[in-house]
Amino acid sequence: TSMLDIACGSGLAVRIAAGLGASTAGIDAANDLIEIARDRAPGSDLRVGTMFELPWPDETFDAVTSINGIWGGCEAALVESFRVLRPGGHIGISFWGTGHLDLRPCFRTFALNAPASHLEGMVRTNQIGRPGVAEQMLETAGFEVIERGARVSTLEWPDQDTAWRALSSVGPAVPALENVGAEVLRPQVMEALAGLRDQHGIYRFCNDHQFVIARKPG
Repeated sequence: TSMLDIACGSGLAVRIAAGLGASTAGIDAANDLIEIARDRAPGSDLRVGTMFELPWPDETFDAVTSINGIWGGCEAALVESFRVLRPGGHIGISFWGTGHLDLRPCFRTFALNAPASHLEGMVRTNQIGRPGVAEQMLETAGFEVIERGARVSTLEWPDQDTAWRALSSVGPAVPALENVGAEVLRPQVMEALAGLRDQHGIYRFCNDHQFVIARKPG
């Protein structure tokens, strides 16, 4: 199976798929994360670029995944995914839902520190969590929706430094970091998450994680 992971970040999904025997590729806008992914998954075709202009020919892959990478407003990425999938190929995308999110205070802090011009985009991004929105996006791009499901995603970090490194690497953190800087943002984020630290100093987050799987006709 040939698989492309869109917004692959530091390459965990690519590494897992490669370990299962897939021929793997990935793309992310962050060069630093792609460098980590290349160390994690040597032999995979990992590129720095945009999901709105995928640098692969038509009908290259059997499967496309995007784990918390394609959000509301990213319809063009689904059109590109459709293009690079072979007929009969599948796409699976995941995103935070509208249920319980321990990460919500963190995202709220990012929003409060981001430029005002960015807030409208954040609202549009989160629209995908509403029931039916992801399905409509996929169908508009030409896919046939097969399944929607959910799970509780549990994230754990052993200490404050690790938690901050992880949280500051996600997309919503970037505008806030550029706007106010880490020295302002970090104390606010860690204060917002203080209640999620257990007696051992471990941060633990439980979140509503939704996914949709669809198929390219053929």
